[in-house]
Amino acid sequence: MVTPAPVPAPLIVPRAVRVGYGVGSVCTGTFSTVPGLLLLFYMTNVLAVPAWAAGLVVFLPKLWDMVLDPWVGRRSDHTVSRFGARRPWMLLGALTLPVMFALMFAGPPLTGLPAALYVAVCYLATATAYAFYEVPYKAMAAEMTDDYHERSALLQWKMAFVGGAILLSGSVAPAIAGDEVSGYRLMGLLVAAVLLASMLASFFGTARVPATPAPAVTGARGAGPSIRTQFAEARSSGAFMPLLALGCAQMFAAGVLLAGAPYFATYILGDPGAVTTLFMCVVGPLLVTMPLWVRLSRRYDKRGAMALGSALFAAGAAGTALSGSLGPVYAHLCLLVVGVGYAGLQLLQVSMLADVVAHDTLVTGGRRAGSFTGLWAACETVVFALGALVLGWLLGAAGFVESGPANPVAQPEAAVAVTLYGGTLLPALFAGISLLLARRYPLTARTLAARGVTPSGE
Repeated sequence: MVTPAPVPAPLIVPRAVRVGYGVGSVCTGTFSTVPGLLLLFYMTNVLAVPAWAAGLVVFLPKLWDMVLDPWVGRRSDHTVSRFGARRPWMLLGALTLPVMFALMFAGPPLTGLPAALYVAVCYLATATAYAFYEVPYKAMAAEMTDDYHERSALLQWKMAFVGGAILLSGSVAPAIAGDEVSGYRLMGLLVAAVLLASMLASFFGTARVPATPAPAVTGARGAGPSIRTQFAEARSSGAFMPLLALGCAQMFAAGVLLAGAPYFATYILGDPGAVTTLFMCVVGPLLVTMPLWVRLSRRYDKRGAMALGSALFAAGAAGTALSGSLGPVYAHLCLLVVGVGYAGLQLLQVSMLADVVAHDTLVTGGRRAGSFTGLWAACETVVFALGALVLGWLLGAAGFVESGPANPVAQPEAAVAVTLYGGTLLPALFAGISLLLARRYPLTARTLAARGVTPSGE
Protein backbone atom coordinates (compact mmCIF):
# COMPACT_ATOMS: atom_id res chain seq x y z
CA MET A 1 0.00 0.00 0.00
CA VAL A 2 1.44 3.36 -1.06
CA THR A 3 1.39 6.06 1.58
CA PRO A 4 0.28 9.37 0.12
CA ALA A 5 2.77 12.18 0.28
CA PRO A 6 2.07 14.70 3.03
CA VAL A 7 0.30 17.86 1.96
CA PRO A 8 2.61 20.85 2.48
CA ALA A 9 1.50 23.65 4.74
CA PRO A 10 -0.24 26.44 2.84
CA LEU A 11 1.91 29.43 1.94
CA ILE A 12 0.71 32.39 4.02
CA VAL A 13 1.40 35.86 2.65
CA PRO A 14 2.79 38.31 5.25
CA ARG A 15 0.61 41.32 5.99
CA ALA A 16 3.21 43.80 4.75
CA VAL A 17 3.27 42.06 1.38
CA ARG A 18 -0.53 41.92 1.25
CA VAL A 19 -0.60 45.68 1.72
CA GLY A 20 2.22 46.22 -0.77
CA TYR A 21 0.39 44.16 -3.35
CA GLY A 22 -3.02 45.59 -2.55
CA VAL A 23 -1.99 49.23 -2.91
CA GLY A 24 -1.28 48.60 -6.58
CA SER A 25 -4.99 48.16 -7.15
CA VAL A 26 -5.46 51.87 -6.46
CA CYS A 27 -4.16 52.19 -10.02
CA THR A 28 -6.41 49.50 -11.50
CA GLY A 29 -9.48 50.76 -9.65
CA THR A 30 -8.88 54.38 -10.61
CA PHE A 31 -8.08 53.66 -14.24
CA SER A 32 -11.09 51.40 -14.71
CA THR A 33 -13.35 54.02 -13.14
CA VAL A 34 -12.44 57.47 -14.44
CA PRO A 35 -12.46 56.81 -18.22
CA GLY A 36 -15.45 54.50 -17.87
CA LEU A 37 -17.37 57.14 -15.95
CA LEU A 38 -16.31 60.35 -17.68
CA LEU A 39 -14.75 59.74 -21.09
CA LEU A 40 -17.96 59.28 -23.09
CA PHE A 41 -19.66 62.24 -21.40
CA TYR A 42 -16.47 64.34 -21.74
CA MET A 43 -16.55 63.90 -25.49
CA THR A 44 -20.28 64.36 -26.09
CA ASN A 45 -20.91 67.21 -23.63
CA VAL A 46 -17.56 69.05 -23.49
CA LEU A 47 -15.79 68.41 -26.80
CA ALA A 48 -19.02 68.28 -28.87
CA VAL A 49 -18.21 64.86 -30.32
CA PRO A 50 -21.19 62.99 -31.83
CA ALA A 51 -22.38 60.17 -29.58
CA TRP A 52 -21.73 57.46 -32.17
CA ALA A 53 -18.13 58.64 -32.65
CA ALA A 54 -17.54 58.98 -28.91
CA GLY A 55 -18.68 55.40 -28.44
CA LEU A 56 -16.21 54.23 -31.05
CA VAL A 57 -13.37 56.17 -29.40
CA VAL A 58 -14.05 54.43 -26.09
CA PHE A 59 -14.30 51.00 -27.72
CA LEU A 60 -11.79 50.75 -30.56
CA PRO A 61 -8.57 51.11 -28.51
CA LYS A 62 -9.76 48.16 -26.46
CA LEU A 63 -9.59 45.92 -29.52
CA TRP A 64 -5.84 46.52 -29.36
CA ASP A 65 -5.97 44.99 -25.88
CA MET A 66 -7.10 41.71 -27.43
CA VAL A 67 -3.67 41.51 -29.06
CA LEU A 68 -1.57 43.33 -26.49
CA ASP A 69 -2.74 41.85 -23.18
CA PRO A 70 -2.10 38.19 -24.08
CA TRP A 71 1.27 39.21 -25.56
CA VAL A 72 2.28 40.98 -22.35
CA GLY A 73 1.08 38.03 -20.29
CA ARG A 74 3.04 35.53 -22.35
CA ARG A 75 6.18 37.65 -22.29
CA SER A 76 5.95 38.11 -18.54
CA ASP A 77 5.68 34.32 -18.17
CA HIS A 78 9.09 34.10 -19.87
CA THR A 79 10.73 37.08 -18.21
CA VAL A 80 13.77 36.33 -16.05
CA SER A 81 15.28 39.23 -14.10
CA ARG A 82 16.53 40.16 -10.67
CA PHE A 83 13.12 41.80 -10.12
CA GLY A 84 11.26 38.56 -10.89
CA ALA A 85 8.99 37.76 -13.81
CA ARG A 86 6.22 40.29 -13.27
CA ARG A 87 7.72 43.38 -11.61
CA PRO A 88 9.81 44.70 -14.56
CA TRP A 89 6.63 45.04 -16.59
CA MET A 90 4.88 46.75 -13.69
CA LEU A 91 7.68 49.30 -13.55
CA LEU A 92 7.41 49.93 -17.30
CA GLY A 93 3.71 50.68 -16.86
CA ALA A 94 4.43 52.98 -13.93
CA LEU A 95 6.78 55.08 -16.03
CA THR A 96 4.44 55.47 -19.02
CA LEU A 97 0.80 55.34 -17.93
CA PRO A 98 0.59 58.62 -15.94
CA VAL A 99 1.95 60.68 -18.85
CA MET A 100 -0.46 59.15 -21.36
CA PHE A 101 -3.43 59.56 -19.02
CA ALA A 102 -2.75 63.25 -18.46
CA LEU A 103 -2.49 63.83 -22.22
CA MET A 104 -5.83 62.09 -22.81
CA PHE A 105 -7.69 64.73 -20.79
CA ALA A 106 -5.41 67.65 -21.77
CA GLY A 107 -8.21 69.16 -23.85
CA PRO A 108 -6.53 70.72 -26.91
CA PRO A 109 -8.50 73.45 -28.76
CA LEU A 110 -10.43 70.93 -30.84
CA THR A 111 -14.08 69.92 -31.09
CA GLY A 112 -16.10 67.38 -33.01
CA LEU A 113 -14.37 64.66 -34.98
CA PRO A 114 -10.84 66.19 -34.73
CA ALA A 115 -11.21 66.10 -30.94
CA ALA A 116 -12.40 62.51 -31.17
CA LEU A 117 -9.30 61.57 -33.16
CA TYR A 118 -7.00 63.20 -30.60
CA VAL A 119 -8.65 61.41 -27.69
CA ALA A 120 -8.58 58.11 -29.60
CA VAL A 121 -4.81 58.30 -30.17
CA CYS A 122 -4.15 59.22 -26.55
CA TYR A 123 -6.49 56.51 -25.29
CA LEU A 124 -4.73 53.91 -27.42
CA ALA A 125 -1.36 54.89 -25.93
CA THR A 126 -2.87 54.92 -22.44
CA ALA A 127 -4.35 51.44 -22.87
CA THR A 128 -0.96 50.16 -24.04
CA ALA A 129 0.83 51.56 -20.99
CA TYR A 130 -1.87 50.21 -18.68
CA ALA A 131 -1.52 46.69 -20.07
CA PHE A 132 2.18 46.66 -19.18
CA TYR A 133 1.18 47.09 -15.54
CA GLU A 134 -2.19 45.40 -15.18
CA VAL A 135 -1.56 42.00 -16.74
CA PRO A 136 1.53 41.00 -14.72
CA TYR A 137 0.06 42.61 -11.61
CA LYS A 138 -3.02 40.38 -11.77
CA ALA A 139 -0.97 37.30 -12.66
CA MET A 140 1.12 37.76 -9.52
CA ALA A 141 -1.87 36.96 -7.26
CA ALA A 142 -2.00 33.34 -8.39
CA GLU A 143 1.71 32.88 -7.65
CA MET A 144 1.83 34.37 -4.15
CA THR A 145 0.10 31.51 -2.33
CA ASP A 146 -0.97 27.94 -3.06
CA ASP A 147 -3.96 27.95 -0.70
CA TYR A 148 -7.59 28.21 -1.88
CA HIS A 149 -8.91 30.46 0.91
CA GLU A 150 -5.65 32.32 1.45
CA ARG A 151 -6.16 33.74 -2.04
CA SER A 152 -9.50 35.21 -0.94
CA ALA A 153 -7.86 36.68 2.15
CA LEU A 154 -5.07 38.15 0.03
CA LEU A 155 -7.48 39.55 -2.51
CA GLN A 156 -9.66 40.97 0.24
CA TRP A 157 -6.85 43.48 0.83
CA LYS A 158 -6.67 44.15 -2.88
CA MET A 159 -10.39 44.75 -3.11
CA ALA A 160 -10.33 47.07 -0.10
CA PHE A 161 -7.88 49.28 -1.97
CA VAL A 162 -9.95 48.90 -5.14
CA GLY A 163 -13.05 49.99 -3.28
CA GLY A 164 -11.34 53.04 -1.82
CA ALA A 165 -9.86 53.99 -5.18
CA ILE A 166 -13.13 53.59 -7.06
CA LEU A 167 -15.06 55.50 -4.41
CA LEU A 168 -12.63 58.40 -4.28
CA SER A 169 -11.92 58.62 -8.00
CA GLY A 170 -15.56 58.19 -8.93
CA SER A 171 -16.70 60.92 -6.57
CA VAL A 172 -13.77 63.36 -6.65
CA ALA A 173 -12.88 63.18 -10.36
CA PRO A 174 -16.30 64.39 -11.60
CA ALA A 175 -16.30 67.18 -9.02
CA ILE A 176 -12.87 68.39 -10.19
CA ALA A 177 -13.69 68.00 -13.88
CA GLY A 178 -16.97 69.90 -13.77
CA ASP A 179 -18.12 70.78 -17.26
CA GLU A 180 -15.16 72.80 -18.54
CA VAL A 181 -12.03 71.73 -20.44
CA SER A 182 -9.82 73.30 -17.77
CA GLY A 183 -11.46 71.17 -15.10
CA TYR A 184 -10.86 67.98 -17.05
CA ARG A 185 -7.24 69.01 -17.63
CA LEU A 186 -6.65 69.48 -13.89
CA MET A 187 -8.43 66.22 -13.13
CA GLY A 188 -6.19 64.37 -15.59
CA LEU A 189 -3.04 65.68 -13.95
CA LEU A 190 -4.19 64.81 -10.43
CA VAL A 191 -5.31 61.32 -11.39
CA ALA A 192 -2.01 60.76 -13.21
CA ALA A 193 -0.16 61.57 -9.97
CA VAL A 194 -2.31 59.05 -8.07
CA LEU A 195 -1.60 56.37 -10.69
CA LEU A 196 2.14 56.96 -10.47
CA ALA A 197 2.21 56.79 -6.67
CA SER A 198 0.14 53.59 -6.59
CA MET A 199 2.19 51.73 -9.20
CA LEU A 200 5.55 52.65 -7.69
CA ALA A 201 4.32 51.71 -4.20
CA SER A 202 3.23 48.31 -5.48
CA PHE A 203 6.48 47.75 -7.37
CA PHE A 204 8.53 48.33 -4.23
CA GLY A 205 5.97 46.73 -1.90
CA THR A 206 6.09 43.40 -3.72
CA ALA A 207 9.87 43.14 -3.68
CA ARG A 208 9.65 40.41 -1.01
CA VAL A 209 6.70 38.47 -2.40
CA PRO A 210 6.85 34.85 -1.19
CA ALA A 211 6.96 32.74 -4.34
CA THR A 212 5.36 29.35 -4.68
CA PRO A 213 7.63 26.75 -6.32
CA ALA A 214 8.12 27.98 -9.87
CA PRO A 215 6.66 25.58 -12.45
CA ALA A 216 8.06 25.14 -15.90
CA VAL A 217 7.04 27.75 -18.43
CA THR A 218 5.04 26.18 -21.22
CA GLY A 219 5.20 27.35 -24.80
CA ALA A 220 7.98 28.74 -26.90
CA ARG A 221 10.07 31.61 -25.71
CA GLY A 222 9.45 34.94 -27.40
CA ALA A 223 6.29 36.58 -28.55
CA GLY A 224 4.22 33.51 -27.85
CA PRO A 225 1.43 31.85 -29.81
CA SER A 226 -1.47 33.59 -31.47
CA ILE A 227 -4.56 34.62 -29.57
CA ARG A 228 -6.44 31.72 -31.17
CA THR A 229 -3.83 29.30 -29.85
CA GLN A 230 -3.95 30.88 -26.41
CA PHE A 231 -7.74 30.58 -26.32
CA ALA A 232 -7.34 26.91 -27.26
CA GLU A 233 -4.96 26.50 -24.33
CA ALA A 234 -7.42 28.30 -22.06
CA ARG A 235 -10.25 26.02 -23.13
CA SER A 236 -8.16 23.04 -22.15
CA SER A 237 -8.31 24.11 -18.49
CA GLY A 238 -12.02 23.30 -18.33
CA ALA A 239 -12.72 26.13 -15.88
CA PHE A 240 -11.35 29.25 -17.55
CA MET A 241 -13.90 29.65 -20.34
CA PRO A 242 -17.01 29.31 -18.10
CA LEU A 243 -15.51 31.88 -15.73
CA LEU A 244 -14.63 34.16 -18.65
CA ALA A 245 -18.17 33.96 -20.01
CA LEU A 246 -19.83 34.97 -16.76
CA GLY A 247 -17.16 37.63 -16.14
CA CYS A 248 -17.79 39.18 -19.57
CA ALA A 249 -21.53 39.33 -18.93
CA GLN A 250 -20.87 41.12 -15.65
CA MET A 251 -18.35 43.50 -17.18
CA PHE A 252 -20.74 44.46 -19.97
CA ALA A 253 -23.44 45.19 -17.41
CA ALA A 254 -21.04 47.31 -15.37
CA GLY A 255 -19.77 49.12 -18.47
CA VAL A 256 -23.27 50.20 -19.54
CA LEU A 257 -24.22 51.21 -16.00
CA LEU A 258 -21.07 53.25 -15.43
CA ALA A 259 -21.10 55.02 -18.80
CA GLY A 260 -24.76 55.84 -18.35
CA ALA A 261 -24.43 57.34 -14.85
CA PRO A 262 -23.67 60.96 -15.90
CA TYR A 263 -26.53 60.91 -18.41
CA PHE A 264 -28.88 59.38 -15.81
CA ALA A 265 -28.00 62.07 -13.27
CA THR A 266 -28.33 64.87 -15.81
CA TYR A 267 -31.43 63.91 -17.75
CA ILE A 268 -33.43 61.66 -15.38
CA LEU A 269 -32.71 63.14 -11.97
CA GLY A 270 -32.13 66.65 -13.33
CA ASP A 271 -28.98 67.10 -11.25
CA PRO A 272 -25.59 66.54 -12.93
CA GLY A 273 -23.93 66.63 -9.51
CA ALA A 274 -25.93 63.58 -8.44
CA VAL A 275 -23.50 61.40 -10.39
CA THR A 276 -21.22 61.57 -7.34
CA THR A 277 -23.79 60.23 -4.87
CA LEU A 278 -25.08 57.66 -7.34
CA PHE A 279 -21.57 56.41 -7.86
CA MET A 280 -20.93 56.27 -4.12
CA CYS A 281 -23.96 54.00 -3.75
CA VAL A 282 -22.55 51.61 -6.35
CA VAL A 283 -18.97 51.45 -5.09
CA GLY A 284 -19.33 52.32 -1.41
CA PRO A 285 -20.22 48.71 -0.46
CA LEU A 286 -16.79 47.64 -1.75
CA LEU A 287 -15.31 49.19 1.39
CA VAL A 288 -17.58 47.55 3.94
CA THR A 289 -18.88 44.26 2.52
CA MET A 290 -15.63 42.46 1.66
CA PRO A 291 -15.50 40.48 4.94
CA LEU A 292 -19.14 39.50 4.38
CA TRP A 293 -18.43 38.22 0.88
CA VAL A 294 -15.41 36.26 2.10
CA ARG A 295 -17.63 34.56 4.69
CA LEU A 296 -20.32 33.88 2.10
CA SER A 297 -17.74 32.34 -0.24
CA ARG A 298 -16.68 30.00 2.55
CA ARG A 299 -20.24 29.06 3.47
CA TYR A 300 -21.73 28.67 -0.01
CA ASP A 301 -18.48 28.31 -1.95
CA LYS A 302 -17.38 30.95 -4.42
CA ARG A 303 -19.77 29.76 -7.12
CA GLY A 304 -22.81 30.16 -4.86
CA ALA A 305 -21.66 33.56 -3.64
CA MET A 306 -21.10 34.64 -7.25
CA ALA A 307 -24.68 33.71 -8.12
CA LEU A 308 -25.95 35.75 -5.17
CA GLY A 309 -23.91 38.78 -6.24
CA SER A 310 -25.27 38.56 -9.79
CA ALA A 311 -28.84 38.33 -8.50
CA LEU A 312 -28.44 41.44 -6.34
CA PHE A 313 -26.90 43.39 -9.23
CA ALA A 314 -29.69 42.38 -11.60
CA ALA A 315 -32.48 43.17 -9.14
CA GLY A 316 -31.07 46.57 -8.22
CA ALA A 317 -30.45 47.60 -11.84
CA ALA A 318 -33.92 46.53 -12.94
CA GLY A 319 -35.48 48.44 -10.06
CA THR A 320 -33.64 51.61 -11.06
CA ALA A 321 -35.70 51.75 -14.26
CA LEU A 322 -38.63 53.03 -12.15
CA SER A 323 -36.66 56.05 -10.94
CA GLY A 324 -38.34 58.38 -13.42
CA SER A 325 -41.56 58.19 -11.41
CA LEU A 326 -40.26 57.23 -7.93
CA GLY A 327 -37.56 59.85 -7.62
CA PRO A 328 -33.91 60.23 -6.64
CA VAL A 329 -34.05 58.65 -3.16
CA TYR A 330 -35.48 55.49 -4.66
CA ALA A 331 -32.80 55.54 -7.38
CA HIS A 332 -30.05 55.76 -4.79
CA LEU A 333 -31.50 52.84 -2.79
CA CYS A 334 -31.67 50.66 -5.90
CA LEU A 335 -28.09 51.45 -6.81
CA LEU A 336 -27.04 50.61 -3.26
CA VAL A 337 -28.40 47.10 -3.87
CA VAL A 338 -26.44 47.04 -7.12
CA GLY A 339 -23.35 48.08 -5.18
CA VAL A 340 -23.62 45.24 -2.66
CA GLY A 341 -23.84 42.73 -5.50
CA TYR A 342 -21.07 44.45 -7.46
CA ALA A 343 -18.74 44.24 -4.45
CA GLY A 344 -19.14 40.47 -4.39
CA LEU A 345 -18.60 40.16 -8.13
CA GLN A 346 -15.39 42.19 -7.96
CA LEU A 347 -13.88 40.04 -5.21
CA LEU A 348 -15.03 36.70 -6.56
CA GLN A 349 -13.92 37.30 -10.15
CA VAL A 350 -10.28 37.82 -9.20
CA SER A 351 -10.33 35.09 -6.56
CA MET A 352 -11.85 32.52 -8.92
CA LEU A 353 -9.42 33.49 -11.68
CA ALA A 354 -6.52 32.83 -9.29
CA ASP A 355 -8.07 29.43 -8.49
CA VAL A 356 -8.31 28.61 -12.20
CA VAL A 357 -4.65 29.48 -12.73
CA ALA A 358 -3.53 27.49 -9.69
CA HIS A 359 -5.64 24.51 -10.76
CA ASP A 360 -4.15 24.64 -14.25
CA THR A 361 -0.66 24.58 -12.77
CA LEU A 362 -1.63 21.60 -10.61
CA VAL A 363 -2.96 19.68 -13.61
CA THR A 364 -0.39 20.59 -16.27
CA GLY A 365 2.70 21.39 -14.23
CA GLY A 366 3.26 24.47 -16.41
CA ARG A 367 3.21 28.20 -15.77
CA ARG A 368 0.51 29.96 -17.78
CA ALA A 369 -0.62 32.58 -15.28
CA GLY A 370 0.41 35.43 -17.56
CA SER A 371 -1.35 33.95 -20.58
CA PHE A 372 -4.59 33.35 -18.69
CA THR A 373 -4.51 36.74 -17.02
CA GLY A 374 -3.70 38.44 -20.32
CA LEU A 375 -6.69 36.84 -22.00
CA TRP A 376 -8.89 37.76 -19.07
CA ALA A 377 -7.71 41.37 -19.03
CA ALA A 378 -8.15 41.68 -22.80
CA CYS A 379 -11.71 40.37 -22.77
CA GLU A 380 -12.57 42.35 -19.64
CA THR A 381 -11.47 45.68 -21.07
CA VAL A 382 -13.02 45.08 -24.49
CA VAL A 383 -16.38 44.01 -23.08
CA PHE A 384 -16.41 46.83 -20.52
CA ALA A 385 -15.77 49.35 -23.30
CA LEU A 386 -18.39 47.61 -25.45
CA GLY A 387 -20.94 48.69 -22.86
CA ALA A 388 -20.09 52.34 -23.49
CA LEU A 389 -20.11 51.76 -27.26
CA VAL A 390 -23.56 50.18 -27.19
CA LEU A 391 -24.92 52.96 -24.99
CA GLY A 392 -23.38 55.60 -27.27
CA TRP A 393 -24.90 54.02 -30.34
CA LEU A 394 -28.31 53.71 -28.66
CA LEU A 395 -28.15 57.39 -27.72
CA GLY A 396 -27.12 58.31 -31.27
CA ALA A 397 -29.93 56.26 -32.77
CA ALA A 398 -32.38 57.97 -30.41
CA GLY A 399 -31.29 61.40 -31.64
CA PHE A 400 -29.05 62.51 -28.78
CA VAL A 401 -27.64 65.97 -29.55
CA GLU A 402 -23.98 66.60 -28.73
CA SER A 403 -23.09 69.95 -27.19
CA GLY A 404 -20.38 72.00 -25.53
CA PRO A 405 -20.48 73.36 -21.98
CA ALA A 406 -21.36 76.84 -23.20
CA ASN A 407 -24.49 75.74 -25.08
CA PRO A 408 -26.25 72.78 -23.42
CA VAL A 409 -29.29 71.57 -25.35
CA ALA A 410 -32.54 69.84 -24.50
CA GLN A 411 -32.61 66.21 -25.56
CA PRO A 412 -35.44 64.48 -27.45
CA GLU A 413 -37.73 62.19 -25.49
CA ALA A 414 -36.33 59.09 -27.20
CA ALA A 415 -32.80 59.91 -26.04
CA VAL A 416 -34.03 60.48 -22.48
CA ALA A 417 -35.82 57.12 -22.61
CA VAL A 418 -32.60 55.41 -23.70
CA THR A 419 -30.81 57.07 -20.80
CA LEU A 420 -33.36 55.65 -18.37
CA TYR A 421 -34.12 52.19 -19.74
CA GLY A 422 -30.98 51.41 -21.71
CA GLY A 423 -28.78 52.37 -18.77
CA THR A 424 -30.70 50.17 -16.31
CA LEU A 425 -32.53 47.28 -17.95
CA LEU A 426 -29.63 46.33 -20.22
CA PRO A 427 -27.25 45.92 -17.24
CA ALA A 428 -29.96 43.98 -15.40
CA LEU A 429 -30.36 41.59 -18.34
CA PHE A 430 -26.66 40.78 -18.56
CA ALA A 431 -26.28 40.43 -14.81
CA GLY A 432 -29.11 37.89 -14.99
CA ILE A 433 -27.27 36.05 -17.78
CA SER A 434 -24.16 35.86 -15.59
CA LEU A 435 -26.30 34.31 -12.84
CA LEU A 436 -27.21 31.47 -15.19
CA LEU A 437 -23.62 31.11 -16.42
CA ALA A 438 -22.35 30.77 -12.85
CA ARG A 439 -23.96 27.34 -12.70
CA ARG A 440 -21.57 26.12 -15.41
CA TYR A 441 -18.42 27.04 -13.49
CA PRO A 442 -16.95 23.70 -12.36
CA LEU A 443 -14.20 24.61 -9.88
CA THR A 444 -15.15 24.49 -6.20
CA ALA A 445 -13.43 23.66 -2.94
CA ARG A 446 -14.80 20.14 -3.26
CA THR A 447 -13.40 19.58 -6.75
CA LEU A 448 -10.00 20.81 -5.61
CA ALA A 449 -10.13 18.48 -2.64
CA ALA A 450 -10.90 15.62 -5.00
CA ARG A 451 -7.58 16.32 -6.69
CA GLY A 452 -5.74 16.04 -3.43
CA VAL A 453 -5.74 19.72 -2.44
CA THR A 454 -7.38 20.47 0.90
CA PRO A 455 -8.24 24.15 1.21
CA SER A 456 -7.56 25.66 4.60
CA GLY A 457 -10.61 26.12 6.73
CA GLU A 458 -12.47 23.22 5.09
